[in-house]
Amino acid sequence: MRLPILFLATSFAATAAASPKPNVLLFFTDDQGTLDAHCYGSTDLHTPTIDHLAATGIRFTQAYAHTVCCPARALLLTGRHPQRSGIVNWTQGSRKPNEGNPTGTNLPQEEITLAEILQEAGYRTGLIGKWHLGAREGHGPLDQGFDTFYGHLGGFIDNYRHHFLHGSGFHDLYDQKKEIHEDGEYFPDLTTEKAISFLEEQKQNQNEKPFFLYVAFNIPHYPEQADPKFEARYADLPMPRRSYARMVSTTDDRMGMILKRLTDLGLRENTIVIFMSDNGHSAEDGARIKGAHHSSGLPEGTYYHAHGGGGNTGKWKGHKGTYYEGCLRVPTIISYPGKLPADAVRHQIITAADWFPTVLELCQIDKPQGLVLDGRSLVPIMEDANHPTHHEVLHWAWGRGWAIRQGSWKLIGQQDTPRELLNLTDPEPERTNHLQDKPELARRLHARHQRWLAEMSGP
Repeated sequence: MRLPILFLATSFAATAAASPKPNVLLFFTDDQGTLDAHCYGSTDLHTPTIDHLAATGIRFTQAYAHTVCCPARALLLTGRHPQRSGIVNWTQGSRKPNEGNPTGTNLPQEEITLAEILQEAGYRTGLIGKWHLGAREGHGPLDQGFDTFYGHLGGFIDNYRHHFLHGSGFHDLYDQKKEIHEDGEYFPDLTTEKAISFLEEQKQNQNEKPFFLYVAFNIPHYPEQADPKFEARYADLPMPRRSYARMVSTTDDRMGMILKRLTDLGLRENTIVIFMSDNGHSAEDGARIKGAHHSSGLPEGTYYHAHGGGGNTGKWKGHKGTYYEGCLRVPTIISYPGKLPADAVRHQIITAADWFPTVLELCQIDKPQGLVLDGRSLVPIMEDANHPTHHEVLHWAWGRGWAIRQGSWKLIGQQDTPRELLNLTDPEPERTNHLQDKPELARRLHARHQRWLAEMSGP
């Protein structure tokens, strides 16, 4: 049974109660790595939209998501560790019982999403892009608080054929709950067009309701099918950076189109814009279409992976699917001109779960009574650069792998066995394994993580 949802004004700002509730536009990119925007120090990248958000907002340097797509999305939309909702392994891919992973995990209907709370508070809600929290009927976006959905339910799709490509593949493109076919149309453009249409409909309705628009891009995730207009810009970069950079700029470009339309419609001033990635860059390589009769129609042997990498992690180590900083730490920005600081940087530890209570506070909505959240509102940190972090300890777990960070120390393990004890303040962070020289610290961290896992699996 769902918990009751109550809506009460908060004290975010003295003028908040007299102002109309703000809109929320949330960009969640796919496999965009730790430093992969110009404003994060990747001067070889052209990301004017992300840079503009940083100039008009707050850029976070220690923002954490998760190791792969599914748990990051659960963390974001529920404000809770994915262990609480059972998103601890790959979710169901295809809605059709004879395709994909028909018996995989699905986000439980009992979980309350940010969209559900905003919807019941009078917001018009939309998800454009990638869901990846389960494809079973009754567990999709429209069942979890979204009025509108256009996109794919599973992990990724070819941008022109709209098929999941692993294994024998399956078609995955939906408008509301109806499977549709847009063969040959470039999915990042379809995503952008649908997001703009959502905003235009909002304007036509004379802003009757505030809106929550979640634009979950499927890029720069492979297959790396970039907009050709970025080919020349990166022609001199070596591979795989060249291919990946084109995808990052394609993503930034489509974000820019949406933001421009938001501004042109006169909606920008009262819209909170949040940007975050779900995990670090992919270093996957070698995947090719299998069999002569793949569902996508692509020829056998067609390559579709990430060319082995291409992301910039600076001094950090890692990539998607690991527990190193180069996976878990992601670019993150919030921009709310006139209400929050501009051209600001915050170094406190934050997580994707923090956006749930933060949005509620900014929108003057209390969370449901009795709902346990693992995220904490970022409003105090955003208002005060010296405010202490809310997170003394961080935990991640996915499949058989796990990690815990406390202070500068991180313990990474597999099943019940610690594998690496790493220090983020080492001259070359996460390159030296301190497991043998600090066994007592490893034991304490492991015990603490085991207690956390027990708490997550409790009532």
